[in-house]
Amino acid sequence: MNHLCFIVDDEPIAIEIIESYLLRLEGFSVAGTFTNPVKAFEALQHSRVDLLFLDIQMPGLTGLEFLQSLRRKPEVILTTAYREFALEGFELDVADYLLKPVSFDRFLKAIGKFHTRVQPATSLAPAKVPAANAEPPHLFVRADRKNVKVLLDDILYLESLKDYVRIATPQGKITTKETITHFEECLPPGRFLRVHRSFIVAKDKIGALAADGLEIGKTIIPVGRLYKMAVEKAVLGR
Repeated sequence: MNHLCFIVDDEPIAIEIIESYLLRLEGFSVAGTFTNPVKAFEALQHSRVDLLFLDIQMPGLTGLEFLQSLRRKPEVILTTAYREFALEGFELDVADYLLKPVSFDRFLKAIGKFHTRVQPATSLAPAKVPAANAEPPHLFVRADRKNVKVLLDDILYLESLKDYVRIATPQGKITTKETITHFEECLPPGRFLRVHRSFIVAKDKIGALAADGLEIGKTIIPVGRLYKMAVEKAVLGR
């Protein structure tokens, strides 16, 4: 699937950076770039756009005013140099908030959140016979000097080991140099749950919620005090 994108920012160099990042990805096309938010608003009335990169601080019409004026909103990733606008942006149900200057690594995390938000929507579409070559959901991680494919269905839990993360699967454990926060942002929240500062678990692999933690197979995963209420709600529905 090809996702069409608009980039709206009064700084041409900021547009160039986001556009260059999108060109490095498969499945994304830049359908239009605008330094004038009014022109962008007019273009959106006649164009199908999947993802909008929107600067907050623009002359004449701020990004938040722009967003509030849209009747049909595409997915939105806000960009700005001012961190204090983040809360208001998320109250408008945006996919993510990028603080300038935007690094490619942080940009990829935002794209991951976009994918997470659009996947549930596609699952509500009428059922179709899957293509013969359709691949199950997966991710690639760097381990043992190679990129290793990990099926999401195979993940039991993830454990943080300082600068590394260990991914437990029925086939064994894979250790990659990454942070647990990176995986929390990239994995679909409907399927995975942060239960501790050092652990993320696959919801469908939870066998029981015991006094000393979650049971996944023969492994007991501790539940952090700050995560206890969210875990009980996700597991027990309360």
